[in-house]
Amino acid sequence: MPPRKLHDGRSDGLMPLESLDLSQVGSFAGLVRAMAKTAFGGRQLGGALDVFLAMARDPGCRVVLTLSGAMTVAKQGRIICELIDRGLVDAVVATGALMAHGLTESIGLAHYAVNPDADDTELFEKGYNRIYDTLEMESNLNDVCELVARVLATYQPEDGVWSSARFCRAVGEELDRLDQGPGILRSAFRKGVPVFIPAFTDSEMGLDFSTWAMGAALSQRGLVDSDTLLDPAEVFEAIPPYNPFLDLQEYARFIGRAESLGIFTVGGGVPRNWAQQVAPYFDITADRLGIRLPEPRFKYGVRLCPEPVQWGGLSGCTYSEGISWGKFLPPAQGGQFAEVLSDATVVWPLLMKAAFEILDGAAE
Repeated sequence: MPPRKLHDGRSDGLMPLESLDLSQVGSFAGLVRAMAKTAFGGRQLGGALDVFLAMARDPGCRVVLTLSGAMTVAKQGRIICELIDRGLVDAVVATGALMAHGLTESIGLAHYAVNPDADDTELFEKGYNRIYDTLEMESNLNDVCELVARVLATYQPEDGVWSSARFCRAVGEELDRLDQGPGILRSAFRKGVPVFIPAFTDSEMGLDFSTWAMGAALSQRGLVDSDTLLDPAEVFEAIPPYNPFLDLQEYARFIGRAESLGIFTVGGGVPRNWAQQVAPYFDITADRLGIRLPEPRFKYGVRLCPEPVQWGGLSGCTYSEGISWGKFLPPAQGGQFAEVLSDATVVWPLLMKAAFEILDGAAE
């Protein structure tokens, strides 16, 4: 075997790593920048800062924020509000549960910490709904239900049919009128940012929406608060005036007007897939209808999610995998992506504080 010619790395253009010197760190931006020169999750977070800033500074880029997980119960809601208030997000796609829990905060109610080993039977008796080490009060959700009912009774959607985006706009307007504190939907309403909840019925808000419709139907028959035993087949027959395809088409029109696209994903699940599938939606629409359409692709992507790729789920799939579905621009065509496999409650505040410092000119 001929002797190997050992390289030193620099001659091949490799980036040298640097030991993290906290004595030289004076800002969140400085910390995340320094972490970019370390390894593993720290370097992933540093890369996420660069991609986020590129996305934020692209004047023609429309940024879609997708959210799943109990981020509002976990008290990350003000970060979402600030992203919207600063104009760094142009559309939000979220779970209904996340928005419902956020509503409790928006109307001045509280969530609480709890030991994950607490007696869940006892919690149920007290009306304490546990989300790992936090509690959502059942009484909070009753107040959210009253808000939902008031919005449905007060606001009228176009053509009399609701979608999640139309409903979220109406709730945001009502929150702005009430002026009881900051809230995601309030910020979104004030900034004209659409909020989509693709799996609307899979949430407290969706259930409240449905019970409102059933209540209206039973009220006409004088059965509400009558304590009458009813056949479930009779009760669950009322259907609210709601069409999820209004969301699909509104979102497609929003995407179709963008010069470039970015996506910022916290968690995964339905919001991530629904937001990303718009590119194949354009492709198959053009192909199956024999027409020509733009071919939207996400140019930027930042993802904070602990889900590993090997389970095969959408939550854990990589942006590279998404390229094979025609959802993202390959790096060779300008695609810029960063994926941080971590609990968002740990890395999201660090990332956003660092980005805000840089965008405000307080750090480089």
